[in-house]
Amino acid sequence: MILVTGATGNFGGKAIDFLLQKGISPTNITGLVRSNIQGTDQHLKAEELKEKGIFLKTGDYSDYESLVEAFQGIYELLFVSASGSEGFSSEYLQKNVVLAAQEAKVKHIFYTSTERKDDTEKSPFAMVANAFIVTENLIKESGIKYTIFRNNLYFQVLPMFLGENIVENGIFFPAGDTIGAFTSRDDQAEAASNVIINKIQHENKIYSLSNTDKVSIGDIAKIISTATGKHVTYTSPSPEVFSAAMKQAGVPEEYAGFSLVFAETIKQGGFNTDKTDLENLLGRVPVSAETFFTEMYSN
Repeated sequence: MILVTGATGNFGGKAIDFLLQKGISPTNITGLVRSNIQGTDQHLKAEELKEKGIFLKTGDYSDYESLVEAFQGIYELLFVSASGSEGFSSEYLQKNVVLAAQEAKVKHIFYTSTERKDDTEKSPFAMVANAFIVTENLIKESGIKYTIFRNNLYFQVLPMFLGENIVENGIFFPAGDTIGAFTSRDDQAEAASNVIINKIQHENKIYSLSNTDKVSIGDIAKIISTATGKHVTYTSPSPEVFSAAMKQAGVPEEYAGFSLVFAETIKQGGFNTDKTDLENLLGRVPVSAETFFTEMYSN
């Protein structure tokens, strides 16, 4: 039995779809949802999963006992990483998942971690990466078989940093001209589903899920320009100028700081790697930035 956490989320939902497409019976898949309150978007997605024949369990990363109960009878766990919420750090939430999997005697954890070049505190990405590093180590020390996916930054996440109206206003983001091996989240979810299906040959492995196609933020601006027929400018200000502009625009300080972390990581080459297993795990060339952003901005 496979349990997918975050079943109504973007990664978990896609992974379930790919498992079904590849011939896994819905009776062998369980989805974990935080809640199933009627009228919410999550409830609608949960109902769609039920219609596909997926059995759902309720559990919350902040509620250890709910996880232990949900993981009973589960052999494979696709553990979609958590972001801190409601006063809980992501490190705390993810530790709960690993310890609950141990107690419930889960046989294999598939964990969505993050790509990074530097595990030290000197890295601009340290405040984000630390929770992933701690969780990876917990999984390795747990005695449970594991497969760790070090996912590069999703194409789908980039617009959150680049701005909602970039066609009209251009891109204002201090990432310089450094390239990154950004990927489609859907490709990563498909790669994960392929590994789960063929789990024996992937036991106790760590995979880098990065793209073979690399682009800078300036390259993405050019792709969007071509797709829309409008000139999309790209300005890479200093961190200080960026912070001041965010403050003037009324952007919360916490969000502006989070954006700076990713901008500086991109600028310092934190997402630029030649090491990747994605194409091999997919059995095809990953979706390129040109294909992804052309489709996104042509509609």
